Amino acid sequence: MSTAVTSFVVHRNGRAATAGELAPLAFAGYAHFTAMQVRGGRVRGLDLHLERLRAASVELFGRALPDDLVRSHLRAAVQAGPADLSLTATVYSPAGEFTVAGTDVPPEVLVRTGPAASGPRGPLALAAVEHERTLPAVKHVGEVAKTYFLRQAAGRGFDDAAFVDRRGRLSEGTIWNLAFWDGTAVVWPRAEMLNGVTMGIVRRQLDRLGVPQRDQEVTLADLPALAGAVVMNSWTPGVAVHRIGSVSLPEAPSFVELLHRAYRAEPLTSP
Repeated sequence: MSTAVTSFVVHRNGRAATAGELAPLAFAGYAHFTAMQVRGGRVRGLDLHLERLRAASVELFGRALPDDLVRSHLRAAVQAGPADLSLTATVYSPAGEFTVAGTDVPPEVLVRTGPAASGPRGPLALAAVEHERTLPAVKHVGEVAKTYFLRQAAGRGFDDAAFVDRRGRLSEGTIWNLAFWDGTAVVWPRAEMLNGVTMGIVRRQLDRLGVPQRDQEVTLADLPALAGAVVMNSWTPGVAVHRIGSVSLPEAPSFVELLHRAYRAEPLTSP
């Protein structure tokens, strides 16, 4: 008689982590990660997740783990849980923070799973906050500013915050990428930011669908000329945004549906 697997896990290098192994990592801030939604034991954009981990490891640690090894750690966590779940894979150095560690110390992988998520319903109102992330191309941990600006925005009656750089360009949200619609094409903001995996999935599938796309600098002054805006991350390929700062935007349900359709076109892959 078989029993359904329903547990979530915390694995270090593919095996259940002990309290002693986790204690040095509590509140540690020199690491990077990727987050994904697993459905039916499979993942969209697995190649993009592996590429992100590889590039960030080289940037932070001077070396990266083999993709096959990372996949084995992901697979162990997925197989230990239910078919649908959220998964976060964090790569860190056992040398810890505030040390000068050479590339002879291989990084390690912490994988956590939890309940599947799909993000808020929206539409959302975003506060416009001047902020530029350190190492914006890396999805690193310990970014106190994200939660700080989210909570500050909520205290002012917004749902979340969008970042504006020193040149006045919109870049990204606290935990989101931004995308805009001009009525014909998808407009991606050009600024220093993290290129999300969901963003990468949507972009390549929009190409396959023949939907026009372009990158351009987007400021608050440009928003009234646009026909819609969304945020996206590992939870969802699109939640409508109806206001950024004091500027209102149409909800554009057809734009949101287009992004969801593009995301669904991406095949699911087993780790």
